[in-house]
Amino acid sequence: MKRFSNRYASPRHGGSEAFKWMLEFSRQKWTPVEFPLADNDPEWLASNRSTASLTWIGHASFLLQLGGLNVLTDPHFTARASPFSFAGPRRLAAPGLQLHELPSIDLVLISHNHYDHLDEGSVRRLASDHPQATFVVPLGLAAWFRQRHIERVVELAWWESAPIGSAAVSSVPVQHFSGRGLHDRNATQWCGLVLEVAGYKVFFAGDTGYSKDFADIGARFAPFDLALLPIGAYDPRWFMAPVHVNPEEAVQIHRDIGSRLSVAMHWGTFRLTAEALDEPPQRLIAALAAAGIEAQDFLVFRHGETRVLPFA
Repeated sequence: MKRFSNRYASPRHGGSEAFKWMLEFSRQKWTPVEFPLADNDPEWLASNRSTASLTWIGHASFLLQLGGLNVLTDPHFTARASPFSFAGPRRLAAPGLQLHELPSIDLVLISHNHYDHLDEGSVRRLASDHPQATFVVPLGLAAWFRQRHIERVVELAWWESAPIGSAAVSSVPVQHFSGRGLHDRNATQWCGLVLEVAGYKVFFAGDTGYSKDFADIGARFAPFDLALLPIGAYDPRWFMAPVHVNPEEAVQIHRDIGSRLSVAMHWGTFRLTAEALDEPPQRLIAALAAAGIEAQDFLVFRHGETRVLPFA
């Protein structure tokens, strides 16, 4: 079986480190946090094909409306990020839109196959309800979709691009890993995705640690009109740094890729790591101030919030 690896060297943890982290995580105590859903207008979203808008569904799931297209990123609508219905990370904030509230979906971007980013129940329902939708996936992952009778799949390797209707999508390298079981670690690629449509460029980072990959992405594609960047699931750093950026590193990615507007994701939906669920936005605000970047240039949405994008 082919195994993929990151382009730049980073620490790798073995079973003993993973066990130590799981033991620490199991002993962690947290203060409960609630995230009330923002009001949105599914009827307006269903009819909108002309106004650029972005809705945060939760975690890494967004509905992007741009250039007449309805685009979903890493759609997750079910109760757990897990192969099991009874165990695994439980959703702590309801989806900002329900599956039945979605507009007609044209394009679904999948960054990698971890359970919090590739949810089988969600993609099966999307493929059934939106048969016109095309799924763009990393190298090696198309077979998983076709085994589930989802045929409208475009598979891309790093730096590979494909035209899809009126858009172009490119896969770009980020620092992470893949796997859904005990024996398939790194058997499929992981990626960020660049969407180009109607003269705009959007970067969806997926899941990533910080690396020189972002300077490379910036060198090829900058500037970006919009970037969807992770800010959560980062503690403890001794274990999470290779695979999940913290808010300060997210700010550096914003700079590396020349993002005009960034929006935070990958926080406040599932409890995956040790930091408090509501800590990432607070650290992001401080990191932006320290970097001399206006808060309006790197936004934090409420779960379910829709904003019209400030595109000319």
